[in-house]
Amino acid sequence: MILIPLTRLVYRPRIEGRANVPKDGPIIIASNHLSFIDSIAIPVAAPRRVHFLAKSSYFEGTSLKGRFVASFMRAVGAIPVRRGAGQAALDALDEQRKLLDRGLAVALYPEGTRSTDGRLYKGRTGVAFLALQTGAKVVPVGVIGTDKAMPVGASMPRIGSKVTIRFGEPLDLSHHGAASSGRARRGATDEIMAAIHALSEQELAGVYNEVPAHGAIEKIMQALPHERR
Repeated sequence: MILIPLTRLVYRPRIEGRANVPKDGPIIIASNHLSFIDSIAIPVAAPRRVHFLAKSSYFEGTSLKGRFVASFMRAVGAIPVRRGAGQAALDALDEQRKLLDRGLAVALYPEGTRSTDGRLYKGRTGVAFLALQTGAKVVPVGVIGTDKAMPVGASMPRIGSKVTIRFGEPLDLSHHGAASSGRARRGATDEIMAAIHALSEQELAGVYNEVPAHGAIEKIMQALPHERR
């Protein structure tokens, strides 16, 4: 009740296509990812409450600042998860599936992590898997200017920076096939990323935005051909 009107008043984001977001029922909002504040800009711009996953460290602070951050993240719809691949990634998908089963809206970043050079990276198939498994439609989003409004390392967004959030038309991905099919997941992911690209107008990177590997096993796993969820 306070954050959304205040944020719109101070930062005046340009919001396009809000009518493309269904007002009820399960929906996946899939966006490009340029800045920490993407996870604030999207809930502020959307016409309904949006839930998204955030790394658990945001909720674990015991200082006054840490408790404020945790309360703030919960207020904007964030849900804590452990970051990482393997079981952690599967647990995250399961949490999102539970939200969709309750008819809620969830927001995800198919690139997996923020783009540090402004390019749009290849999408991982977890978003498509979730859409095909639950039957939820996907609303593509192009976020523009958030990397200028709050660059990496900044403590607060810059007032006066121009931010645009574009919501595209919902995508029904069921024609790609079952969630158990790797080809269906890849095809659905490519359709999502093409829609995001049309909205964000970013340069395409053509590769995955890999999180730096820790340890020999992770480095080997990244080097081998595998499906990025």
